[in-house]
Amino acid sequence: MVVLFLTCVSSAWGQTFEAWFNGGQSLLSNSGLGSDHPASFGGTNSDYALEDGFRFSFRMAFNSSEHRFGHEVQYAYTRTKFDSFGTFTPSPPQGMAVHQGGYNFLYYATQEGTRIRPFVTAGVLFANYVPPGSSATGGGGETKFGFSYGGGVKIKVTSLFGLRIDVRQATTPKPFQDQIPFPAGGWIRLTEVSAGVGVQF
Repeated sequence: MVVLFLTCVSSAWGQTFEAWFNGGQSLLSNSGLGSDHPASFGGTNSDYALEDGFRFSFRMAFNSSEHRFGHEVQYAYTRTKFDSFGTFTPSPPQGMAVHQGGYNFLYYATQEGTRIRPFVTAGVLFANYVPPGSSATGGGGETKFGFSYGGGVKIKVTSLFGLRIDVRQATTPKPFQDQIPFPAGGWIRLTEVSAGVGVQF
């Protein structure tokens, strides 16, 4: 991730640096993963599914001091739940994690140095879906690659500290499809609604 960030930033000179911590909600759509029985026996794509959850993220950004664009890398953790209510062997929702990393290009509506900076963004990402009972450090997750897009606003409170609001959507192919007898297929969409605090140099 560091190598990707450095290759996307031509030079650290003549740019401003930011570090942010965000917290908020992950809203999942098209989150049905499939079923353990066919549709002819009442199976639906949402028999196995993921729920909405909370998330937090760390972001670092370099912004051009001469133009209205920036580069940002992030790590985000989402806590969701795995549902299997509609299966032959239903069980209560089980907690699981999604680890996400990525790079985003940002385009600002105002120049560097202004107090309020709305922006739009798009980028690429990977998401490691870790099923219940597994851990990412133990190699138990399944990694999917995708893309993200959205927007937000950054507000300079002092010369050092700032606030931000983000609304973004990340999308990847659905996980665990080779482990479900009748997979749903398609892409899962994770919408982030978050707010954060940070430092700006």
